[in-house]
Amino acid sequence: MNVYILGGFLGSGKTTLLMRIASAYSAKGSRVAIVVNEMGEIGVDGATLKSEGYDSVELPNGCICCSLSGTLQNALRSIKKDVDPDVIIIEPTGLALPHKVAELVHISMIEPDTTSVIGIADIQRFDDLITKKEEFFKRQMFSADVILINKSDIAEPSKMEAAISWVKKEYPDTPIIPVSAKTGENLDKFFERMA
Repeated sequence: MNVYILGGFLGSGKTTLLMRIASAYSAKGSRVAIVVNEMGEIGVDGATLKSEGYDSVELPNGCICCSLSGTLQNALRSIKKDVDPDVIIIEPTGLALPHKVAELVHISMIEPDTTSVIGIADIQRFDDLITKKEEFFKRQMFSADVILINKSDIAEPSKMEAAISWVKKEYPDTPIIPVSAKTGENLDKFFERMA
Protein backbone atom coordinates (compact mmCIF):
# COMPACT_ATOMS: atom_id res chain seq x y z
CA MET A 1 0.00 0.00 0.00
CA ASN A 2 1.26 3.45 -0.94
CA VAL A 3 0.28 6.61 0.93
CA TYR A 4 0.46 10.01 -0.74
CA ILE A 5 0.21 13.20 1.31
CA LEU A 6 -0.53 16.35 -0.67
CA GLY A 7 0.92 19.53 0.79
CA GLY A 8 0.21 23.07 -0.34
CA PHE A 9 -1.91 26.11 0.34
CA LEU A 10 -5.62 26.35 -0.48
CA GLY A 11 -5.94 26.98 -4.20
CA SER A 12 -2.64 25.32 -5.12
CA GLY A 13 -4.40 22.50 -6.96
CA LYS A 14 -4.31 19.73 -4.34
CA THR A 15 -7.85 18.54 -5.02
CA THR A 16 -7.40 18.54 -8.79
CA LEU A 17 -4.15 16.61 -8.40
CA LEU A 18 -5.84 14.23 -5.97
CA MET A 19 -8.45 13.40 -8.60
CA ARG A 20 -5.73 12.89 -11.25
CA ILE A 21 -3.77 10.54 -9.00
CA ALA A 22 -6.89 8.62 -8.00
CA SER A 23 -8.00 8.27 -11.62
CA ALA A 24 -4.57 7.08 -12.77
CA TYR A 25 -4.41 4.37 -10.11
CA SER A 26 -8.04 3.35 -10.64
CA ALA A 27 -7.41 3.00 -14.37
CA LYS A 28 -4.69 0.47 -13.52
CA GLY A 29 -7.15 -1.50 -11.39
CA SER A 30 -5.80 -0.29 -8.05
CA ARG A 31 -8.13 0.22 -5.11
CA VAL A 32 -7.95 3.86 -3.97
CA ALA A 33 -9.01 5.41 -0.66
CA ILE A 34 -9.04 9.15 -0.07
CA VAL A 35 -8.90 11.15 3.15
CA VAL A 36 -9.88 14.80 2.76
CA ASN A 37 -9.83 17.53 5.37
CA GLU A 38 -11.20 20.57 3.62
CA MET A 39 -13.39 21.49 0.73
CA GLY A 40 -11.23 22.30 -2.27
CA GLU A 41 -12.02 25.04 -4.73
CA ILE A 42 -13.72 22.55 -7.03
CA GLY A 43 -16.03 21.38 -4.24
CA VAL A 44 -14.97 17.76 -3.94
CA ASP A 45 -16.45 16.12 -0.90
CA GLY A 46 -16.99 12.59 0.32
CA ALA A 47 -20.22 12.13 -1.65
CA THR A 48 -18.56 13.28 -4.88
CA LEU A 49 -15.59 10.99 -4.32
CA LYS A 50 -17.84 8.02 -3.59
CA SER A 51 -19.89 8.70 -6.71
CA GLU A 52 -16.62 8.51 -8.68
CA GLY A 53 -15.98 5.07 -7.16
CA TYR A 54 -13.43 6.02 -4.49
CA ASP A 55 -13.62 5.13 -0.85
CA SER A 56 -13.32 8.33 1.12
CA VAL A 57 -13.26 9.62 4.65
CA GLU A 58 -13.92 13.26 5.47
CA LEU A 59 -12.35 14.86 8.52
CA PRO A 60 -14.16 18.20 8.85
CA ASN A 61 -13.73 20.98 11.40
CA GLY A 62 -10.02 20.95 12.02
CA CYS A 63 -6.52 20.41 10.79
CA ILE A 64 -5.70 16.70 10.69
CA CYS A 65 -2.23 17.40 12.00
CA CYS A 66 -3.64 19.18 15.05
CA SER A 67 -6.95 18.64 16.79
CA LEU A 68 -8.09 15.60 14.83
CA SER A 69 -4.89 13.58 14.84
CA GLY A 70 -6.61 10.75 16.70
CA THR A 71 -9.35 10.86 14.10
CA LEU A 72 -6.83 10.58 11.26
CA GLN A 73 -5.12 7.63 12.87
CA ASN A 74 -8.46 5.92 13.49
CA ALA A 75 -9.59 6.68 9.93
CA LEU A 76 -6.40 5.17 8.50
CA ARG A 77 -6.73 2.03 10.60
CA SER A 78 -10.39 1.67 9.56
CA ILE A 79 -9.52 2.18 5.90
CA LYS A 80 -6.76 -0.43 6.12
CA LYS A 81 -9.05 -2.93 7.85
CA ASP A 82 -12.29 -2.33 5.93
CA VAL A 83 -11.09 -1.30 2.46
CA ASP A 84 -7.51 -2.62 2.27
CA PRO A 85 -6.62 -0.19 -0.54
CA ASP A 86 -3.55 -0.24 -2.76
CA VAL A 87 -3.30 3.54 -2.43
CA ILE A 88 -4.37 6.08 0.19
CA ILE A 89 -4.30 9.74 -0.81
CA ILE A 90 -4.46 12.28 2.02
CA GLU A 91 -5.42 15.88 1.28
CA PRO A 92 -5.01 17.85 4.49
CA THR A 93 -5.98 21.45 5.00
CA GLY A 94 -3.75 24.00 3.29
CA LEU A 95 -2.39 24.98 6.70
CA ALA A 96 -1.15 21.49 7.54
CA LEU A 97 2.52 20.64 7.70
CA PRO A 98 2.93 17.50 5.57
CA HIS A 99 5.78 16.11 7.68
CA LYS A 100 3.45 16.12 10.70
CA VAL A 101 0.80 14.26 8.69
CA ALA A 102 3.49 11.74 7.64
CA GLU A 103 4.35 11.24 11.32
CA LEU A 104 0.68 10.50 12.03
CA VAL A 105 0.61 7.97 9.19
CA HIS A 106 3.67 6.31 10.70
CA ILE A 107 2.26 6.08 14.22
CA SER A 108 -1.14 4.88 12.98
CA MET A 109 0.51 1.47 12.48
CA ILE A 110 -1.01 0.81 9.05
CA GLU A 111 2.46 -0.15 7.73
CA PRO A 112 2.39 1.33 4.23
CA ASP A 113 5.00 0.22 1.69
CA THR A 114 5.75 3.88 1.00
CA THR A 115 4.65 7.24 2.33
CA SER A 116 5.34 10.06 -0.10
CA VAL A 117 4.89 13.77 0.49
CA ILE A 118 4.00 15.73 -2.63
CA GLY A 119 4.56 19.47 -2.29
CA ILE A 120 2.39 21.62 -4.55
CA ALA A 121 3.11 25.28 -5.25
CA ASP A 122 0.80 27.53 -7.25
CA ILE A 123 2.83 29.44 -9.85
CA GLN A 124 0.23 32.23 -9.89
CA ARG A 125 0.74 32.86 -6.17
CA PHE A 126 4.40 31.91 -5.97
CA ASP A 127 5.81 35.41 -5.55
CA ASP A 128 3.29 36.10 -2.80
CA LEU A 129 4.15 32.82 -1.07
CA ILE A 130 7.87 33.50 -0.94
CA THR A 131 7.50 37.12 0.14
CA LYS A 132 4.60 37.02 2.61
CA LYS A 133 4.54 33.39 3.75
CA GLU A 134 8.07 32.22 3.03
CA GLU A 135 8.81 30.48 6.33
CA PHE A 136 5.53 28.59 6.39
CA PHE A 137 5.88 27.68 2.71
CA LYS A 138 9.39 26.35 3.41
CA ARG A 139 8.05 24.30 6.33
CA GLN A 140 5.38 22.83 4.05
CA MET A 141 7.88 21.90 1.35
CA PHE A 142 10.96 20.76 3.27
CA SER A 143 9.74 17.18 3.69
CA ALA A 144 8.48 16.82 0.11
CA ASP A 145 9.71 13.86 -1.90
CA VAL A 146 8.83 15.84 -5.03
CA ILE A 147 7.72 19.45 -5.52
CA LEU A 148 5.21 20.20 -8.24
CA ILE A 149 4.92 23.77 -9.46
CA ASN A 150 1.33 23.75 -10.60
CA LYS A 151 -0.61 25.65 -13.26
CA SER A 152 2.17 25.52 -15.85
CA ASP A 153 -0.50 25.73 -18.54
CA ILE A 154 -1.13 29.39 -17.66
CA ALA A 155 2.32 30.40 -16.41
CA GLU A 156 4.61 32.89 -18.04
CA PRO A 157 7.84 31.02 -18.93
CA SER A 158 10.04 33.56 -17.14
CA LYS A 159 7.95 33.29 -13.98
CA MET A 160 8.15 29.48 -14.09
CA GLU A 161 11.93 29.60 -14.58
CA ALA A 162 12.30 31.96 -11.61
CA ALA A 163 10.14 29.73 -9.40
CA ILE A 164 12.07 26.60 -10.37
CA SER A 165 15.35 28.41 -9.69
CA TRP A 166 14.16 29.51 -6.23
CA VAL A 167 12.93 26.03 -5.31
CA LYS A 168 16.16 24.40 -6.58
CA LYS A 169 18.18 26.77 -4.42
CA GLU A 170 16.13 25.95 -1.31
CA TYR A 171 15.72 22.21 -1.98
CA PRO A 172 18.64 21.12 -4.19
CA ASP A 173 18.03 17.40 -3.62
CA THR A 174 14.27 17.43 -4.26
CA PRO A 175 12.93 16.77 -7.75
CA ILE A 176 10.94 19.72 -9.13
CA ILE A 177 8.38 19.25 -11.88
CA PRO A 178 6.31 22.03 -13.47
CA VAL A 179 2.84 20.56 -14.04
CA SER A 180 -0.74 21.39 -14.77
CA ALA A 181 -3.05 19.28 -12.64
CA LYS A 182 -5.92 20.73 -14.67
CA THR A 183 -4.68 19.73 -18.15
CA GLY A 184 -2.40 16.86 -17.12
CA GLU A 185 0.70 18.55 -18.53
CA ASN A 186 3.90 16.83 -17.29
CA LEU A 187 2.00 14.56 -14.90
CA ASP A 188 3.58 11.61 -16.71
CA LYS A 189 6.93 12.77 -15.30
CA PHE A 190 5.41 12.89 -11.83
CA PHE A 191 3.93 9.38 -12.15
CA GLU A 192 7.28 8.02 -13.42
CA ARG A 193 8.98 9.47 -10.35
CA MET A 194 6.37 7.98 -8.01
CA ALA A 195 6.51 4.49 -9.59
